[in-house]
Amino acid sequence: MALIDTLESAWYGSRRAPWWTWPLAALYGAVVRLRRMLYRAGWLRSVRLQAPVIVIGNLSVGGTGKTPLTIALVEALQARGWRPGVVSRGYGGSRREPLLLGAAPDPAEVGDEPCLIHASGVPVAVGRDRPAAARLLLEAGCDVLVADDGLQHYTLARDLEICVIDGVRRFGNGRLLPRGPLREPLARLHRVDFRVCNGGTCAEGEYPMQLRGGEAVALGDGRRQPLAAFSGRRVHAIAAIGHPARFFDSLRSAGIEVIEHAFADHHAFAARELDFGDELPLLMTDKDAVKCRQFARPHWWRVPVQAELPPAFYEALGERLGGLRRDTVSPAT
Repeated sequence: MALIDTLESAWYGSRRAPWWTWPLAALYGAVVRLRRMLYRAGWLRSVRLQAPVIVIGNLSVGGTGKTPLTIALVEALQARGWRPGVVSRGYGGSRREPLLLGAAPDPAEVGDEPCLIHASGVPVAVGRDRPAAARLLLEAGCDVLVADDGLQHYTLARDLEICVIDGVRRFGNGRLLPRGPLREPLARLHRVDFRVCNGGTCAEGEYPMQLRGGEAVALGDGRRQPLAAFSGRRVHAIAAIGHPARFFDSLRSAGIEVIEHAFADHHAFAARELDFGDELPLLMTDKDAVKCRQFARPHWWRVPVQAELPPAFYEALGERLGGLRRDTVSPAT
């Protein structure tokens, strides 16, 4: 964590990046350019499937709000008569072979984000071989595929790309890993179809997105109460997401006194790690809750959020998607 803190202070602050990050960033950039060139030349092949593929991703490492956007997008597609499915790498899970998630998926096997997306009522397939996982969704009757965190995974050919941007931190110092937070050069941003800005101030050509959540839900019995019920109280807050500060700040904005406990993204929790020696309420994200339900205590609460985007975003995407309909695939009637 100390190294990560050092790097992030250089990426998003005034601190100078360590000297050793400069040659590594140059090497990383060369590999990124070579990989793109090999795909363009056909030396590396992308697999195109008999359904439109929408990729959601980002240019920078860390959380930008991809998962809430994925859930909002599949719900919008369902409302428009499509049968969407989500394909995911399954980060944090042990599963290597492609798998279509069943009724009670195990986060330790398939990852926390796929479990959270699956809970929204959409078919989800995981696998390191994304095209193979995507085929499982087609066999299950899906007619449009959404690839979660797939912007840099070119093996699965895509029809539309959506880049999610942290509206507050933006792209930091604009440098490639590990000198900066970027997975690809900023020029890549101009080749995506849609740019979505999560919070902060949108730049020209970006669609605004806000994460809304005003409720807390007990992990044990599903009791619900307004988040405002914790206002003025001290709570423990845990977050094993790409940008934990966003969650902590959202709680403080609700008037809650937060004791922060940040963990690495996709951290697999053990019950003993959440024993803080008192009975103060414990608040966590939905993504973390899927890994803690089995040993939840009565004073543990999850704070769900929903992604809100303007109707113009869904209208523009729907128009583009309609023009990409495969001859063998049509939306449900």
